[in-house]
Amino acid sequence: MQIFMKSAATAIVLMLGLTPAIAADATNPAAIARMQLMKTIGANTKVLGGMAGGKIGFDAAAAAAAKAAIVAAAGEIDAKFAPKETDPASEAKPEIWTNWADFSAKGMALKTAAESLDPASLDGIKAGMGAIGGSCKACHSVYRM
Repeated sequence: MQIFMKSAATAIVLMLGLTPAIAADATNPAAIARMQLMKTIGANTKVLGGMAGGKIGFDAAAAAAAKAAIVAAAGEIDAKFAPKETDPASEAKPEIWTNWADFSAKGMALKTAAESLDPASLDGIKAGMGAIGGSCKACHSVYRM
């Protein structure tokens, strides 16, 4: 289980690591807002994943703040993606809007996973990262280019 959590945390960091460079090339304000939202989720997932993987020291306050940021950002996914806006720099696939119910459910799964994470202990973070990583992967594998 621990190997899976480290792998999930590493996969999340790698999947989300390119977002800042891509956002710099976007020109559509709606697409930029979506990319910034994903950047927020990625940065805070990186904090939790770093703790879970032993790359950064456990800090309950930082973990709680990262959790709160992911929960808040995940709660904005529907609103940020609802307008079908395009931008050449966006990695959002058109399937988001043709499979809206599934996309929305995947966003809610991330919110639920983040809400379930216990940031009070390193073990709580490790236990919760599998669900967060799984929800990110489930969405990105279908809806991200």
